[in-house]
Amino acid sequence: MFPPRMQMNSAPAIEAQSTLTCPHCGHQAVEVMPTDACQFSCECRGCGVVLKPLAGDCGVFCSYGSHPCPPLQLARSGAAFSGSCGQI
Repeated sequence: MFPPRMQMNSAPAIEAQSTLTCPHCGHQAVEVMPTDACQFSCECRGCGVVLKPLAGDCGVFCSYGSHPCPPLQLARSGAAFSGSCGQI
């Protein structure tokens, strides 16, 4: 498992885990986020609903997570990013 905060190359430290909260049942689960792209869907472990991002968000972590996706975290810090994120 990845540490809660990780260093990517010479970029600033980012949060590698986020707590997703299901808007349907309120179930919370700590998930490890992909570091090079946004995650578009995730099945809730509580009720089984497939979470999709809200309009204007790039992925489920930006919509329902305690921390936004790593690509967006890097962009907000001013660091260069070479992966994929719909918000950058």
